[in-house]
Amino acid sequence: MALSVLDGPVHVRAPGKLNLFFEVGARQDDGYHDVASVYQAVSLYEEVWATPAADFSVSVSGTVDVSTVPEDDRNLALRAARAVAKRLKTGEGVHLDIVKHVPVAGGMGGGSADAAAALVACDALWDGGLGAAELHRLATRLGADVPFALMGGAAVGTGRGDRLSPALARARFDWVLAVDDGGLSTPAVYGRLDELRDQDAPDIAPQPRGPEVEPVVLQALRCGDPELLAHGVRNDLQAAALSMRPELGDLLAAGERAGALAGLVSGSGPTTAFLAGDPEHALELQVGLSASGYAALHVHGPVRGAHVVG
Repeated sequence: MALSVLDGPVHVRAPGKLNLFFEVGARQDDGYHDVASVYQAVSLYEEVWATPAADFSVSVSGTVDVSTVPEDDRNLALRAARAVAKRLKTGEGVHLDIVKHVPVAGGMGGGSADAAAALVACDALWDGGLGAAELHRLATRLGADVPFALMGGAAVGTGRGDRLSPALARARFDWVLAVDDGGLSTPAVYGRLDELRDQDAPDIAPQPRGPEVEPVVLQALRCGDPELLAHGVRNDLQAAALSMRPELGDLLAAGERAGALAGLVSGSGPTTAFLAGDPEHALELQVGLSASGYAALHVHGPVRGAHVVG
């Protein structure tokens, strides 16, 4: 297929995400779990530049530790680029330059954001004209969080988390992120959750009805009410993450002392998110956590999904 190829590079920005609510169903025969999640895209971004090349390659840098991010075909963004090339039947190659700001293995979907950015960037670079529906289809094949990184905003995720329904969010929500050194493996955290459930931990047992989002969370988003949202935030993976990294309990307690409306481990962790009432409150939280020795960042959401910059 002959395609018009831009001189490049194409620059795409994609957001990290928070799971404001995450209920995990029972382990299935294939080892996976159905979930019910409420995602919010936040203003901590991955940056990807796509440049025409003879083959496929990737380089990774950033303001976070990227030493564990692969620069071969294990890289999800590189796999995304190959998926677009295959779909467009093009013989073109691409070099991806990824600059990461979302913590690696931090529970905020940074790798998925890279993949979403690569999908958009390669489609633009090769003038493929793939629509949102086709990009979403490619995204679902790459990983459960990739479709949301494409979509952005706020959404309910069901199934493996990739069946998305937009959630109406009328207002800005402010968060302070406490970034913990070192990542946590998502499969390992799920495995630990299963172990805890096998030990008959009643507070994290899967619901017989299957995973569902608590209505109060969606109501809070519709109303733009952070205090109401604070009553509904929840993460079934938090107990497993705390079991693997007990110091996260101290971090949650520090956020509470600093005045957070609510705090929770983001996704599979170890990044922890603290809800603030407004930007001024977020600044106070950030200062308080920093004074306690934690690396703290102020972000807000919802923000748009993967998009071409400039």
